[in-house]
Amino acid sequence: MAKILVVDDDPDFVEITRLILESNNYEVISAHDSADALDKMHQEKPDLVLLDIMMTQILDGLTVPREMLTDPDLERIPIIVVSSITSSPHIGEFPTDEYLAVDDWISKPVQPGILLEKVKRYLKRFQREKNAGQFVSESM
Repeated sequence: MAKILVVDDDPDFVEITRLILESNNYEVISAHDSADALDKMHQEKPDLVLLDIMMTQILDGLTVPREMLTDPDLERIPIIVVSSITSSPHIGEFPTDEYLAVDDWISKPVQPGILLEKVKRYLKRFQREKNAGQFVSESM
């Protein structure tokens, strides 16, 4: 069973997302901010991260992919951003001149079918790469 980390400070969004994912046989863990997310990643070793950008601080979620890139145990985990920043007054604060190491983006509100399709796609790719030995696992 694939393990998915949902990173969002909105408990209602986390619970709805949990219900959608668990009803499709995914294990779900959650974190409420970037620091909590990075701790959970080291403890739980998720197969995929669903990440909000605007949490406790406006661009709190940007910390997660930056930190993951510097950690060999985390750098290959797929990240799907799930955020409403594109329709918020804070869009001007989003850095457009910086590389953001994410695999995909879903705007809130999320359509369950789109969420599940993207989750399935990136989990499949992650498993293929892992099985092909294209990256070193944390046990090596």
